[in-house]
Amino acid sequence: MAFEPRTRLYVADDLAAGESVALDASQAHYLKTVLRLERGSPVALFNGRDGEWRALIESFGKGTCAVTLDGRTREQVSEPDLWLAFAPVKRARIDFLVEKATELGVSALQPVLTERTQVERVNLERLRANVREAAEQTERLTLPEVREPLPLQRAIDLWPAGRRLLLCDESGRSADIASALHAEQPGAWGVLTGPEGGFTERELDALRNLPFVCAIGLGPRVLRADTAALAALAVFQALLGDWRRGDGARRRG
Repeated sequence: MAFEPRTRLYVADDLAAGESVALDASQAHYLKTVLRLERGSPVALFNGRDGEWRALIESFGKGTCAVTLDGRTREQVSEPDLWLAFAPVKRARIDFLVEKATELGVSALQPVLTERTQVERVNLERLRANVREAAEQTERLTLPEVREPLPLQRAIDLWPAGRRLLLCDESGRSADIASALHAEQPGAWGVLTGPEGGFTERELDALRNLPFVCAIGLGPRVLRADTAALAALAVFQALLGDWRRGDGARRRG
């Protein structure tokens, strides 16, 4: 039986049997200098379209690495249509948030600027790098889309018809998340969380009145903004998402 590679890399190239793919300089450095792989060593590639492929290292150059595709190891499958709209938080916490949201299966990350948002700039390239690394580590076949920040009202104005929105309401006036979701159906959903300090009453009142919004509470304790987002995603995946498939978690240390 052929050895299955544990090292996974995302590439933008089309993937097909026998094709050669040129990896970028950071990937070449990682394989050669960090992992100390050699010519003939196997790696796995995915691009979000063509499934996952086994590839063999063909050669290393100065800041380059060429690999040849040996065969497909996993077919492309559909992944959850679950968005996360979140008020940006400080650097270390936003890095943690997007990494873990990727692990939890979100398909899009939408920063939203609320009345109490304190973070004015979002480094999208750093977030995309975090997303890519998390997807490589967790055996996802796609990368979540990382979108440009939008004012909250603009994000709501652009919200697609037919997509429900789970509003994390820290006021204590909404039903608990488990009770609320038991009355809902799977489908296209998003989760919305506010900044440190929470939404303003004006924002909460406006959001609760929208017909596609399901406002929920997250228990008796005050949660940090990033904790609230991840808690809501985990419960959603358990009750309405792809944790219900019954095939168990794939764990990697």
